[in-house]
Amino acid sequence: MTRLFLIAGEPSGDALGAALMAGLKELEPGVEFHGVGGPLMQAEGLDSLFPMEELSVMGLAEVLPRYRQLMRRIKQCAEEVLAVAPDALITIDSPDFGLRVARRVKAASSIRTVHYVAPTVWAWRPGRAARMAEVIDQVLALFPFEPPYMEAEGMRCDFVGHPVVAQPQASDVEAAAFRAAHGIAPDARSLLVLPGSRRGEVERLAPIFGEALRPVLARHPDLRVVVPAALPVAGMLPQLLAKWPGSPILLDPRGRRETEALAEKRAAFRAADLALAASGTVSLELAAAGTPMVIAYDMNWISRTLIGQMLKIDTVTLVNIVTGTRAVPEFLGGACKPTPIAGALLALLEDEAARAAQRAAGAETMRRLGQGGEAPGLRAARAVLDGLR
Repeated sequence: MTRLFLIAGEPSGDALGAALMAGLKELEPGVEFHGVGGPLMQAEGLDSLFPMEELSVMGLAEVLPRYRQLMRRIKQCAEEVLAVAPDALITIDSPDFGLRVARRVKAASSIRTVHYVAPTVWAWRPGRAARMAEVIDQVLALFPFEPPYMEAEGMRCDFVGHPVVAQPQASDVEAAAFRAAHGIAPDARSLLVLPGSRRGEVERLAPIFGEALRPVLARHPDLRVVVPAALPVAGMLPQLLAKWPGSPILLDPRGRRETEALAEKRAAFRAADLALAASGTVSLELAAAGTPMVIAYDMNWISRTLIGQMLKIDTVTLVNIVTGTRAVPEFLGGACKPTPIAGALLALLEDEAARAAQRAAGAETMRRLGQGGEAPGLRAARAVLDGLR
């Protein structure tokens, strides 16, 4: 019987882990799970060693007060792995925690180690692959261009597909119902605005995005602005949106069932004619929904300077990276200003050929990320079992 120890530290990792576990159970009934995970992994049969939320911290200011506690959890996890003696330790994203556990395990045993989600060495800090290779035997990659970077350092790397291709999409009927529910006429156009999911980025981007909307709405006064709020920042958005033009429609997930809020968000994506979004995985969600977009992002000047010096690529938008095109316009760092963002939105809004090119690039992105094939969780499970054998 196969015995596995899994560690996830964030909700996104919990979702990846749950899909992986479901795939493993399908391919190898009776597989035994140990480790740390959230509610989705627990629903698949994991008895979490401690609450996953203890690991869900980001940023130096958040980590420092909890450093000693996190180090105790690293030690506890490593000791538990050695006691369980699994066929493999699988760390899922959250490399700062997971790879520290893997290093301790490797120092004391020959247990096979697998890391799910390759580091973005193709974008910046390429030395991370070499350091990972000291403690990781196999990597499960979300993007098809990642295996050569990992293999060059001696690790096995399997492209297993991105979870976005397995996410459900709203139907045209659901999109029409969303429009009707929010008073958006069938012939009116709508613009999604997504200023991020973290307080710092929303505080920085919301004023810029709001000013970028002014010339767009001046030329297209019937355009409806829709803002799907991420739960961590939903409370701060009403005050920020009060300064925006166009009476934005705020989709607030607070006090609602998660499934209901997600269904409304998917319908809003499907109903939108275009979007303005912060850089990140949301660009893939928009591409999956067939929604053309403009991407913009800025950060504090220290981070902007340091990361700018380390970046090895000229675009950070995943649709552009995966397809090798520059179909999605982006405004980063010093270029993240209202006037050029507004110009790009107007150009996209008024040019059907540009929107069609983006939809084609989005469809190609989904194809390259595994859409139409085996579900990523099942592919990941197959790769893990193949590695063990």
